[in-house]
Amino acid sequence: MMNSAQELAEEYLRLGGKRLLVMDDNILSTNSWEADPLEAEAFWKKEIESLPPKRRSEVMSFLPSINVT
Repeated sequence: MMNSAQELAEEYLRLGGKRLLVMDDNILSTNSWEADPLEAEAFWKKEIESLPPKRRSEVMSFLPSINVT
């Protein structure tokens, strides 16, 4: 069963979003080495960036991670 945070992350990725999750000492952030397509960037700014920090971190936790080995 998906929750709304997972749905937001999956929609961002479906639009071609390139951001990756970076977790350092349980602090979540994102990094990208490639620019997002315009639709993905607009979606991120409108739907995710505007969220309260805790909720935004929840969404980011569903992005692919650079920490995976």
